[in-house]
Amino acid sequence: MDRTWRSATLLALWLAAPLAAAETNPLTDSPTWEELRADVVGDADIAPAAGLFTIEAPYRAEDAATVPIHIVQTDDALAIETATVVIDENPSPVAAEFAFGSAMAPVDFEMRIRVNQYSNVRVIAGTPEGLRMDGRFVKASGGCSAPATKDPAQALAGIGQMKLRLFGDAAPAISTPRREAQIMIRHPNYSGLQRDQITQLFIPAHFVDHLEVWQGDEMLFSMDGGISISENPSFRFSYADNGSETLRVLATDTEGNRFESELPKAEG
Repeated sequence: MDRTWRSATLLALWLAAPLAAAETNPLTDSPTWEELRADVVGDADIAPAAGLFTIEAPYRAEDAATVPIHIVQTDDALAIETATVVIDENPSPVAAEFAFGSAMAPVDFEMRIRVNQYSNVRVIAGTPEGLRMDGRFVKASGGCSAPATKDPAQALAGIGQMKLRLFGDAAPAISTPRREAQIMIRHPNYSGLQRDQITQLFIPAHFVDHLEVWQGDEMLFSMDGGISISENPSFRFSYADNGSETLRVLATDTEGNRFESELPKAEG
């Protein structure tokens, strides 16, 4: 009898573990956010996410320069039209502002950011009924000043190259199924806080400041980004396929460069 009870208890704990893990790093009180709030949203009211979406982020990041953030919409009754990602304690707190097309609903979107010190990472979603917010507290430090993985000359050699990774059956279809894709852009995304490892001089800020992803004439999402987006920006997302054969990606950076690629959804 005792053995049966213990087994049942262990099973219940195991089943509850993922939920418990997801709740170990909720947003904490943040005087910094109280100072930032008006600059980010003005005097607009912000309601809790309240089941509309959740944020997945590590409590303790393995690499402060590439912290994964995953936005998952859990209720599709209300459209998420925009999302602003804020890292309270970063030198430039607003990491990115996204606009989502209707084909992205329900939003399932992952990106990588830099976290400079222990901080709340919050997502403020714009909906037809106002702003909703959720987030996670992340323990990480030094992400904005972490050295780039390549020397400046090598990092700039392939700047703007893009790659599309597809998951599952990616062949276009008329029935607009959900697809999952990942867009990767080669770019050092220098924050302005990193040093050249040879000269020890600061490398000037140079990052992707605008991004658009289209399928045919339909925009999936756009981004206006800052220094807190990781080196070699990567975005993984799901979307409703409209049957077009490619995803078109347009990006610009702070040096005035423009990068554009047509990426086939299926190998020809």
